[in-house]
Amino acid sequence: MRVHHLNCISTCPLGGRWMDGRTRSLLTRGELVCHCLLIEADDGLVLVDTGFGLNDVHHPRDRLSAFFLALVKPAFREEMTAIRQIERLGFRGTDVRHIVMSHLDFDHAGGLDDFPHATVHLLRRERDDALAQRTWMDRQRFRPQQWMHRDLWRTYVAGQGENWFGFERVQRLDGIRGDVLLVPLPGHTHGHCGIAVRGEAGWLFLAADAYFHEREMDVARPYCTPGLRFYQWMLEKDRDARLTNQLRLRALAAEHDGEVKVFCSHDAAEFERLAGRPAGLPADALRR
Repeated sequence: MRVHHLNCISTCPLGGRWMDGRTRSLLTRGELVCHCLLIEADDGLVLVDTGFGLNDVHHPRDRLSAFFLALVKPAFREEMTAIRQIERLGFRGTDVRHIVMSHLDFDHAGGLDDFPHATVHLLRRERDDALAQRTWMDRQRFRPQQWMHRDLWRTYVAGQGENWFGFERVQRLDGIRGDVLLVPLPGHTHGHCGIAVRGEAGWLFLAADAYFHEREMDVARPYCTPGLRFYQWMLEKDRDARLTNQLRLRALAAEHDGEVKVFCSHDAAEFERLAGRPAGLPADALRR
């Protein structure tokens, strides 16, 4: 299966270098990508996470919380939405038959309503927690305005599945041909998952928000910027599970280097290495 890397609208958090580790100043805003995958499967396209969507670009205050709009200030550009990048690659939005969600945070799920015809795959616990809106932070991060169409959602129960490189409870997804796996990685949210895809050069593993900075995968001396350490703490649902899964991901990256490429959803340097282009450029048919 051929896999395209899409940055579906960067966020620009306060703190600059304190957040992303590469912006020159602490006084300017940093850049965190929204790393999504587009998979050319035998029977249509599969989109892994959606980033922000068209309605987020055009009506951000109706769809996103004032808290996160101020904190991360997304760089809204219509050309960077998943649907517009898919079109630039020569496809139609209706070619996307399946969407696989790591979780339902606002910066991962905003494009869902751009693909109302697609079957959406996610863990049942994630759906239920997002709908429950139990806490103030849940109401800021989970935005039902972004996912009004839920008729084609297909949910899965963690604990049912097979083993993949030592990670248990892996779900194969109904209706998707080829190797696209839902790998539970709870911590950031209770229903948070990574997505494993067997591409042309081996396994790609989008660990989503299980970590935020590439140096967190350094086995000898893991490091995260102060701002991202705080951001992860602020949003975590289960700290022990989150940190345990980071340890497991480090081991996976070290022990199976060459077989599995592990990357997260928001590190711009990881995205640029995998995509082969700057984070601010959309995918283009000329670069297929």
